[in-house]
Amino acid sequence: MFKPLNDYVLLQRIEEENKTAGGIIIPDNAREKPSRGTVVAVGDGAMQNGTRIPMTVSVGDTVLFAKWAASANEVKIDGADYVLIKETDILGILK
Repeated sequence: MFKPLNDYVLLQRIEEENKTAGGIIIPDNAREKPSRGTVVAVGDGAMQNGTRIPMTVSVGDTVLFAKWAASANEVKIDGADYVLIKETDILGILK
């Protein structure tokens, strides 16, 4: 499996519903990429002044992340699509 370095987090996107509340089906090319994901793997945390800062998110957390995150990288691992993102681009953990 893949282990992110430092403060990077590997996410698997959670696909949004392809229908509106009124029942209108949204085609794939008109849908926005989802901004929710499940944490698949986390790094050990960023280094600051020689001290490692622990990560806030854990594997299995469902998170909301910035749609246009500067650090977001689309990656394919073992045929599956993931997003590799810095923890600072995660907006919150969904409970």
